[in-house]
Amino acid sequence: MESSGELVPFPLLMTPIESNYRACTIPYRFPSDNPKKPTPTELSWINLFMNSIPSFRKRAESDDTVPDAPMRAEKFDQRYAAILEDIKKDPESHGGPPDCILLCRLREQVLREVGFRDIFKKVKDEENAKAISLFKEVVCLNDAIEDEAKRAENLVRGIFAGNIFDLGSAKIRKSINILNHYFIWIVYLPWE
Repeated sequence: MESSGELVPFPLLMTPIESNYRACTIPYRFPSDNPKKPTPTELSWINLFMNSIPSFRKRAESDDTVPDAPMRAEKFDQRYAAILEDIKKDPESHGGPPDCILLCRLREQVLREVGFRDIFKKVKDEENAKAISLFKEVVCLNDAIEDEAKRAENLVRGIFAGNIFDLGSAKIRKSINILNHYFIWIVYLPWE
């Protein structure tokens, strides 16, 4: 569900987030780095995003909600690759210096510019249907845990598992061959 309302800081935070909050806390560069030359860390991230273009293109090509999806996917591929090449040449271009959030925003911006609203909608709908079918069983399993601390820990593990899954950790998902029991199984992974 999308909202057209105004974005506001969470009111219970101690200080306004716009004054001191930065989502990417890992420094990709230091003050001593040349602002016109990408750092090794920035190059690693740029290359990671560059290498992901074929999978995003393939997903976009198969979006049956978009007319001329293959042609638009090709445009996405070309435009986003060009932006990443620009950033390699000048890290301050396109709103840089680059970090993971900027690279994601740019990718989403290009997808929208060429006509894609959500290239993952179909897979989200499929995975949501699977998750909903397992919801009652997961709740019952959690409710059966008598120790309150262990029950809370189990909930937190489930939240982490959902985030890992939502991020699309392909290697983890490929290594799991337990179709509909994925959500239940991952809650009980050895997290230690």
